[in-house]
Amino acid sequence: MSRAWHAGPALSTGRPRATGALRQDHGVESQPLPRRRKPRRRLSRAQRTRAALAIAELHDGVAHRADLRTVGVTRADVRTEIGADRWMTAGKHTVVIGSGTLTTAARHWQAVWESGSGAVLDGAAALVASGLSGFTPTRIDVSLPRNNRRHTVPGVVRHLRSTMPPALAVGIPRVKPEWATIHAAQWAVSDRQAALLLCLPVQQRLVLPERVLQAWRASSHGPRHALLDVLVRDVCDGAHSLGELDFAGMCRERGLPEPSRQEVRRLPSGRVYLDTGWDDLALVVEIDGGHHALALNPVDDALRQNDVVLSGHRVLRIPVLGLRLKPRAFMDQVVRAHQQARAAAA
Repeated sequence: MSRAWHAGPALSTGRPRATGALRQDHGVESQPLPRRRKPRRRLSRAQRTRAALAIAELHDGVAHRADLRTVGVTRADVRTEIGADRWMTAGKHTVVIGSGTLTTAARHWQAVWESGSGAVLDGAAALVASGLSGFTPTRIDVSLPRNNRRHTVPGVVRHLRSTMPPALAVGIPRVKPEWATIHAAQWAVSDRQAALLLCLPVQQRLVLPERVLQAWRASSHGPRHALLDVLVRDVCDGAHSLGELDFAGMCRERGLPEPSRQEVRRLPSGRVYLDTGWDDLALVVEIDGGHHALALNPVDDALRQNDVVLSGHRVLRIPVLGLRLKPRAFMDQVVRAHQQARAAAA
């Protein structure tokens, strides 16, 4: 007797096969199978060079790795370019597009990107980034929140803050000029440099004097507070700078007679105000506050001084900051001028 053979259900090996767009599991309809992603095609060398250069142009030759990824330049692309010595790394996040030396602006971007989250340029570096000329910092100061992770970057000094100073939202992240001016003066290597860093931003019109005064009044105690309290007012508030009584006291200390107070003279150029001096000796001392260097004031000062000299007077011009920083040297000149004028009048 032959045994009848019947086909049983087929044994399943492996994953169930999808029927149409849906997968059947034990008679229960489930979600569509996910489609396999096609591998993204890497950019050609020419394409990634163009994409990277477009970003680097915005940052003076450097690019952040995250910005490169947004335009399709992958980590593998960056490794390839660096391995071929066409690009260089300048930290964890900074890529130099090309093999040139970092410019000042590029180093500023590097300092912000590499120092830690929330870092902004501060002090003299922030002023240079805002357009300051005539001063070259030897370091880059950055401020960043105290609780954020931070990293050491050569040539960069970090200032950790519980409350961050106001910053500009355009261009490289940096503290506003009025606050950067105050911080630059506080972190200066000498009193003379502190005075310079207070004068330059005001003279170059990077910041209004009244804004510096406002920032100073809102700032807490810091390095050389007593000196800066005087210098800020001398530079930013000419009406309340070194007064006649202060100069008169310096003259008394050097054995000179009391100078005359501010007086009005009529000269060919019109009516002028002379700060102080000795009328009987035809000796005039002009004490220039910080406002004298602004706009067209130097032109007016020169015209006035020339008229005074042509009328037969000796004129000494003393910057108010000079009396603050080098009082002895300037008062030596006043003493010599007084002696010469007295000898000429004898």
